[in-house]
Amino acid sequence: MHMDPRWHLSHARGYLELNMVAEAAAELDALPKNHAMSCEALALRITLYQKRGQWPELSTASAELARQRPYDAGAWIIWAYATRRADSLEAAERILREARILHPKEATISFNLGCYHCQRGDLAGAQQLVDEAIALDSKFQELAATDPDLAPLRQDAERRVKSK
Repeated sequence: MHMDPRWHLSHARGYLELNMVAEAAAELDALPKNHAMSCEALALRITLYQKRGQWPELSTASAELARQRPYDAGAWIIWAYATRRADSLEAAERILREARILHPKEATISFNLGCYHCQRGDLAGAQQLVDEAIALDSKFQELAATDPDLAPLRQDAERRVKSK
């Protein structure tokens, strides 16, 4: 058994690129304990758990990455995404509210919060957050037109147009 952590990480990365998930998991599991929670190992585990749809594990790994790298907005976004699936929309929303304080210019955080507000029935709050996301990054205009979470917001807008 080769014990150099770089070797295991490199092999795990390669296996993930080839979609060889079981082999990647074996390489990550072979990491020495003191490297198992390194940022690089966590990032690879996050990819692995996403591919497998392992939401509780993804939530735990991305929470640890966000703890180690609070400046990494992506870790917070993935943590909330996984938490929504593993736990609840409310728990995911708490994560993103905290992330928004740290990353006020991250459009994905505002957009996802808008989706959560919409799913809770707060259409005015949802619209405000989606508009904020679009102002930060125009690509969210197109996403807002198709995201299933925002269907109630689009239906409400259509009702308002028809009633005029």
